[in-house]
Amino acid sequence: MTRSRLALAPVAAVAATLLLAGCSAGAVESGSDSGGGWSGEFEPGMPAPDMPVTDGDLGGDGASRDEGGPISAPAPGDGRQVITTGWMYLTVEAPLDAATEAARITERVGGRVDGRTEYAPRSNDAGGAELVLRIPSAQLQPVIDELKELGELEELSLSASDVTREVQDLDARIGALEASLDRLLALLVQADDIDDLITLESVVADRQGQLESLQAQRRSLADRVSLSTLTLTLGSEAVAPPTEPGSFLDGLRQGWEALVTFGSAALVLTGILLPWLAVLGMIGLIVWVSVRVARRRRGSRAPNTTGAQQPTAQQ
Repeated sequence: MTRSRLALAPVAAVAATLLLAGCSAGAVESGSDSGGGWSGEFEPGMPAPDMPVTDGDLGGDGASRDEGGPISAPAPGDGRQVITTGWMYLTVEAPLDAATEAARITERVGGRVDGRTEYAPRSNDAGGAELVLRIPSAQLQPVIDELKELGELEELSLSASDVTREVQDLDARIGALEASLDRLLALLVQADDIDDLITLESVVADRQGQLESLQAQRRSLADRVSLSTLTLTLGSEAVAPPTEPGSFLDGLRQGWEALVTFGSAALVLTGILLPWLAVLGMIGLIVWVSVRVARRRRGSRAPNTTGAQQPTAQQ
């Protein structure tokens, strides 16, 4: 009887491995619907006994797993995970200096500058700049109020996206994979057969790759939630959006500026067309002179022909 049990032990180990792998795959695939709870149980005769699964660290959000129940992932504060993005346009006297000051304001509150584009001053404006600011969500409004003091606010747009369900789903799937890895590692430690070791190592590597991918997604969401994204555009007064005149003098000033702008554009257009007009004038003059010369030659030939025929008529 003892020899029979020893002979059946490798078969039982392989069967336990396949059963565990199938249950782990089912738990991971249904993580978004059932909360990622572990559905597989160890049967008597398996090489590894039942082992309790400890609460896993799911990206620092305090997610926990109750023994025998689904994973829950309570979020900090009011439980909402919100991604805030915005766009802001300011008219300033010196856009490049204002860009440096905006970066300093952002870094002072713990944020960072993810992108910065500057345009050199030209003849008709003082240049411009565009910055992609990552600002701590709790400091977004104070930073916006401080940025407004750099110049005149032309436009401000903010939008928020609630990703609470996505975060909870990722936390649940991460917890399910961590529980799966714990049990697979327990089997791996006690496995003696080479085939079992190869199978378990392959399954562990696959689960580890899935876990790292989900953890990377979770970190990306956490970064976007904790740091709001604000695209700041800084322009000079020369390229500022036009404003509606508030009085007769404002209208007169804008009308004069429009007239000066039109005159400048007309002068530029004249300068561009002048060489072409000169060449076309020369071609037209040559054509006109050629036509005049041809007509004169025809006129001089006609009297000579008439004079030669008159004596013949008198005879």
